[in-house]
Amino acid sequence: MTAPTDPEKLRAEIVRNYDQLSPRLQQVAKYVLENPNDMALQTLAVIAERSNVQPSTIVRFAKTFGYDGASQMQELFRDEMLTQPPSPSYAERIRQFNRRAGAAGALAPHDVMQEFADSNILALEHLKNSVRKADLDRAIELIRAANAVYIIGLRRSFPVASYLAYALRHVDKRAYLLDGVAGMLAEQSSMLTSKDLLIAISFHPYAPETAEIATVSKEQKARIIAITDSRLSPIAGAADLCFEIKDAEVRQFRSLTASLCLAQTLVISYAFEMEGRARSQR
Repeated sequence: MTAPTDPEKLRAEIVRNYDQLSPRLQQVAKYVLENPNDMALQTLAVIAERSNVQPSTIVRFAKTFGYDGASQMQELFRDEMLTQPPSPSYAERIRQFNRRAGAAGALAPHDVMQEFADSNILALEHLKNSVRKADLDRAIELIRAANAVYIIGLRRSFPVASYLAYALRHVDKRAYLLDGVAGMLAEQSSMLTSKDLLIAISFHPYAPETAEIATVSKEQKARIIAITDSRLSPIAGAADLCFEIKDAEVRQFRSLTASLCLAQTLVISYAFEMEGRARSQR
């Protein structure tokens, strides 16, 4: 394999080859995708400790993707950092937050609120810094061009899906929530055509029904936007556009603040786009 020449190409190759990697190399793959700043700044020993593998495994991972060794792969991430504002990675900021928060124990309600608020602030800052303008522009164009938007998000993802369906209808976009009432998820999704858009939302542990609908929709040549927490998510591979969202997690309880912020951004941006088009045609 020819070694990818920039981090984004490497990430794409990791996702494409992930299923063929050994379990140990898959551990490294997840760490590389989720901790780019660590890859740029930390020593091989620290990265190995944090990803729970031997340093030799990281070297083997780098060689699998065509590099001479781990240092050559890490150089890509160092170069990427030079083009971005310096800030700790999301993973490092969460580690810092957890150290400040201390061990789990009985907390007063105000302390719980403070922890959730602080953690959500980190998640929103990560959202602001990680979502690319080009991806948002493309998402708005996909929504605009679609004959109808179908939205699926089950279990923990359901609040985001229901908000999108509700809000899109209020800006005059045909939107349908695939909620699987009475076990009719397959019937609800059968109306999807190549002129439609599916917005699929799923976070770990991923709902298999959402992945199935995404796969079927891809076969029907519908366009797909995925909102998920990893490039290795089962819905990411089928998507035309994938938003990787890191929501806050406090003492094993996860928030949806960043995901809902993205959902609001998509709806309101679509409304502004349509208003601008209407004004230009007057």
